[in-house]
Amino acid sequence: MIKLQVIGNLGKDAQVNNVNGKSVINFNVAHTERFKDAQGNQKDRTTWVDCSYWTDRTAVAPYLKKGTQVYVEGTPDVRTYTTADGRNGASLTLRIASVQLLGGRANGGDSPAPDQSAGATYTPNAAANDDASMADDLPF
Repeated sequence: MIKLQVIGNLGKDAQVNNVNGKSVINFNVAHTERFKDAQGNQKDRTTWVDCSYWTDRTAVAPYLKKGTQVYVEGTPDVRTYTTADGRNGASLTLRIASVQLLGGRANGGDSPAPDQSAGATYTPNAAANDDASMADDLPF
């Protein structure tokens, strides 16, 4: 199994789609890495990750707004393609298993989830095990 973890900011608002009777939330995340080149100049390299979150728990979608910082993890899929001008390209797609809201918008706006604490985690199987997970959280 390969698992990919990404922390970054959403490039645009998430979109909820229905495919063959199943809900999917599509969004993209940009992760920017800073480094110094051979001459010592500060450089930025941004990697865009297209995300597909197949879940019936679409309540998180309104909080996935452009600029919001998130932590996502899931299974990666690299797709290769040829552009119209004949060049080869590749895109990184992530099938999300879990998404966590990390904070407010990058431009200093409101928190993405005003009625929830930052860091709320959404996983597809969490709703099915509510009673069992509450028992696991008991301190004794």
